[in-house]
Amino acid sequence: MTDTFKPGPDDVEIVEREQCFSGFYRLDRLQLRHRLFSGAMGRQLERELFVRHDAVCVLPYDPRRDEVVLIEQFRVGAVGKVANPWLIELVAGLIDKDEQPEEVARREAVEEAGLEVAELWPVTTYFPSPGGSTERVHLYVGRCDSTHAGGVFGLDEEGEDIRVHVWSLERALQAVRDGTIDNAASIIALQWLALNRDEVRGAWS
Repeated sequence: MTDTFKPGPDDVEIVEREQCFSGFYRLDRLQLRHRLFSGAMGRQLERELFVRHDAVCVLPYDPRRDEVVLIEQFRVGAVGKVANPWLIELVAGLIDKDEQPEEVARREAVEEAGLEVAELWPVTTYFPSPGGSTERVHLYVGRCDSTHAGGVFGLDEEGEDIRVHVWSLERALQAVRDGTIDNAASIIALQWLALNRDEVRGAWS
């Protein structure tokens, strides 16, 4: 049975769900059981779950100049983990209840980088940390004109202070290689663009 049994959503039993904290994000504690690959039901487990909105990340790309637009901002999660908690990242934002991912991508490109994104190329949708978080990320490459990109953006009411960088794709890929860029969405998007650059430039040029 180990090789043939394929568990699915009906093989999870939520025994109890307790809300431990609710603010901008939420933390729940779950008591649950799930079926094992043997086919038997496993023992009861306790798991804490970080409940948050899904997110959108977009890599603005100028196919004519072969440049990407990246942003730099302070990240509290990086404090004490790396030498400098100001990270180089993609434009990103959270999805509100009635928004589509494409709407968020275009809105955040304006708010965080002062850019109009003409077209969006879906890259993938993925869980960044499914062992303890509900977040799912929608990842895009967006066609832009990087000629006049630059400056500092962000919403004052959200405490944002975001600096815009325009880099050649090769420089950005080198930053992935040397660890300057060390967050998942940026690494995935840049590596995807490196693999698909000719197709993207052909379609968008």
